[in-house]
Amino acid sequence: MLKNTPFQIKVFQAVCQIPFGQTRSYKWVAKKAGSPNGYRAVGTALKKNHDLFIVPCHRVIKSSGQIGGYSLGSDIKKAILDLEKELTKKR
Repeated sequence: MLKNTPFQIKVFQAVCQIPFGQTRSYKWVAKKAGSPNGYRAVGTALKKNHDLFIVPCHRVIKSSGQIGGYSLGSDIKKAILDLEKELTKKR
């Protein structure tokens, strides 16, 4: 079993608060996790997320609006985000 650090747990909890079809920045997650300047550490924590369907790390993007990294590739991340946005339009 993989063990997460307290910071990783806070990051994962913050990411789980991002609504379906929406995105937040690494900086937003860092603030929510109690480390306002820890946005790079957020990226590192998300790389260790092994529960992609439970912790929706694809919803975390750069403050500039750029997509950022994703363990399955940025094209997959963009496709998931586009799908979520499309599905929220149909509600």
